[in-house]
Amino acid sequence: MEQNTKGELGTFLGVYTPTILTILGVIMYLRFGWIVGNLGLVKTLVIVVAANLITLVTTLSFSSMATNMRVGGGGAYFIISRSLGLGIGAAIGIPLFLSQAVSITLYSYGLAEALGIIWPAVSLLPACIIIILVVTAVSLYGARFALKTQVPLLILVGISLVALAIGAATIMRSTEVPIAVEPMSNIDFWYGFAVFFPAVTGVMAGLSLSGDLKNPTKAIPFGAIAATLTGFAVYMIIPILLFFSATAEQLQTDALIWLKIAPFSVFLILPGLWGAILSSAVGSVLGAPRTLQAIVRDQVSKQSVRSFVSGNAGIRVALLLSASIAIASVFLGDLNAVAQVVTMFFLTVYGTINIVAGLESLSGDPSWRPRFRIPWFVNIACGLACLWVMFLISPLASVVAIAIEIFLWLFFARREQRATWGDARRGLYEAVLRWALIRLSRRSMSARNWRPHVLVFVDDARKKLDLIKFASWFSQNRGVVTVCELVVGDLLQESIDTESRQQTTTELMLSEDLTVFVEVDVVDNVVHGIVDVSQANGIAGFASNTIVLGWPKDPNRLAEFIVTARRLERIQKSVIIGKINPQHIFPIRKASREIHVWWGGLKQNGDLMLLLAYLLTRNPEWRGTELKIMCAASNEFSQQNTVRYLESLLKQIRIDAECDVFIRPEGVKIGQLIQERSADADAVFLGLAVPEPGEELNYAHRLEGICGDLPVVFFVKNSCVFVGELLEPDELEPE
Repeated sequence: MEQNTKGELGTFLGVYTPTILTILGVIMYLRFGWIVGNLGLVKTLVIVVAANLITLVTTLSFSSMATNMRVGGGGAYFIISRSLGLGIGAAIGIPLFLSQAVSITLYSYGLAEALGIIWPAVSLLPACIIIILVVTAVSLYGARFALKTQVPLLILVGISLVALAIGAATIMRSTEVPIAVEPMSNIDFWYGFAVFFPAVTGVMAGLSLSGDLKNPTKAIPFGAIAATLTGFAVYMIIPILLFFSATAEQLQTDALIWLKIAPFSVFLILPGLWGAILSSAVGSVLGAPRTLQAIVRDQVSKQSVRSFVSGNAGIRVALLLSASIAIASVFLGDLNAVAQVVTMFFLTVYGTINIVAGLESLSGDPSWRPRFRIPWFVNIACGLACLWVMFLISPLASVVAIAIEIFLWLFFARREQRATWGDARRGLYEAVLRWALIRLSRRSMSARNWRPHVLVFVDDARKKLDLIKFASWFSQNRGVVTVCELVVGDLLQESIDTESRQQTTTELMLSEDLTVFVEVDVVDNVVHGIVDVSQANGIAGFASNTIVLGWPKDPNRLAEFIVTARRLERIQKSVIIGKINPQHIFPIRKASREIHVWWGGLKQNGDLMLLLAYLLTRNPEWRGTELKIMCAASNEFSQQNTVRYLESLLKQIRIDAECDVFIRPEGVKIGQLIQERSADADAVFLGLAVPEPGEELNYAHRLEGICGDLPVVFFVKNSCVFVGELLEPDELEPE
């Protein structure tokens, strides 16, 4: 094998020749007449136009992407993986590899069938296997050697086409009407399409050799488009020549009808037939291992393995594996069966390439600067057309093919290597996000649409995991949770590395299976930093509305948090101050659990407390927890009214909770009542009032007294724009 073919091949030898020879291959010689004889001229031309339209748009799509990036080895796989990520790339790349490997079988079947007609003693299956071994041996000498053998074969194919045209013209001059006016039997149109479609998939042959091209950015578009248009012109002419040169019965039954039409056919047709089929097999046997090599190279992380895979030894192993798959595929049965399998695989690849190109255009990334563009809707329409055609050919096979690719995607997504390049997904997500934010900003917020977007402030995320988990539970995957680590200092200090700290915290959140955003901010003062970051947090009207703070050890810091709550009230940010004893709550193992909400009224933080408690119960960790509304009444009359009101409220807001309204004993402080009645509760929600300026420290001591030994307590201050309206009751009795 050649030691290195990388960067040696030009447009003609590296793209145009393998592409056009794969297009003008076994289907053209051995099955085109059969399709014309069974479907007639008009339907055959419709198939040619439809199949070539899909191929042409696909060619334009990957050519457009090829002019926007440096295409490495792997061709279509390389483009897809660099646009949609390694997971999706592998999910599509493996079917692509299999389709290329099975294509070797397709062409070997064709050559064996042609040999069998001339020499009937030839056994089909052994002949296929021998042909596969021969083309594999030729390819072992390297891509350049194999492709050089294709230039004379291209000349032979051209001679055979001229011979067919001369023979058809001679027959047409001697007849007054078309010979094959009506087909004698009707096969299903889409069955005929499935048999023909592999004829136009040769465009992948040149693309698969992208790693061996001198200038793939230039060679792929020019070579692929030229070969596709050449093939389209040939396939539009041949049905007409066959239709006017043979009867329907002859076209249906005689696979080598070309030999009956062309003059000196043994010398002019057979060399072209054998050469075209052999070259198509060589094109596939060159492309398949390079696709597999690119997939494996991306999926392994160990450098020694990557070096082996990337070298000539890796190509040899991939080549032998491709040949083994091709030999195994020989037992699929016949040429038509193999053609249908190849069609289904290629249609999924074509569809994905077109959708990728459309998404690249839609993403609006500044880096998307191809030398020529086609409208995104053309790409998307062609991608959907591929899917549609798949189901028209075989719904069951389509479902199986798509299911296999989804399974592969899920498998590779779980172990996806960290890529060092960007792809189209982020650009697409940003485009969708921008579109959504613009429309979101034009719609007024209502209590019905409100959801908790939580901003959690911590000094060390590892020490505050319990608080972060509760914040995540409050959002219940309905809102956005941002964890902000505040670092007191100066950005000019070299000792402060916010980037590495953010990366460490992000990895910690992922390891804890927490879906949160992480940011690290350097501030001069923690209290002022909380207010400043809270004001700046968000984008285009989409910002946090609920601030979560941990319980400080120093009452003076708690008093500062209460002052902060007053400031945050001015910018309509609700505040939750949580005191959590992790030994009592992690892990939760109690058979029955309770959450207590101490009620003071809807407009006294009650709506937000009850909503947060309800959201907490919706999490798997808290499912089955009993929700209790606790309320102290001054007398029996007030007790009855409060029970009636709460039961009506709960019914209207559709929250299952138990009401525990009791008469407050004289002389007993509310803090003592809370300690007694909520001693066994797993979480307690209490309202947070904002005292008069100067009273913050006294209030902080009072809060500490209320908490006592309770394991989990949240003091909630509802400062959002919808105070008292978050639960949306239809009609409530006055409190």
